[in-house]
Amino acid sequence: MTGFIDPTRETFGEFRQMPEEGAVHMLNLVRLRERAAYPDGRRATGAQAYAAYGSESGPIFRRVGGKIAWAGDFRLMLIGPEDERWDHCFIAEYPSGAAFVEMVKDPAYQKAVVHRQAAVADSRLIRLAPKAIGAGFGE
Repeated sequence: MTGFIDPTRETFGEFRQMPEEGAVHMLNLVRLRERAAYPDGRRATGAQAYAAYGSESGPIFRRVGGKIAWAGDFRLMLIGPEDERWDHCFIAEYPSGAAFVEMVKDPAYQKAVVHRQAAVADSRLIRLAPKAIGAGFGE
């Protein structure tokens, strides 16, 4: 089974057409390959390739106003497929959807994303609109 690595052209177009509502949260769930799969055959672990992605894309992420709003370590799938696990779980915050698009279109980011594509076996990237935090569920 092939994992989800990049958005489809259609979904990215839908993302770009969404109305601007202020800050955007992007929930990231990432499962790494044991061995990175670089098109040029270079050798690295998935963790090493993902670290290279983070190192090279980080300055662009910060330049567009991005920050990590939440991060955690995966422990147990309480509800969901029992065999599903995630190596990286975090929420990236951008000041707007346009800031995310600016990052993705940046030529330096496009070079860095090669490491992500080599590193990732499967992922989920979910756009969220932040809400005020309440005391209970559904508030």
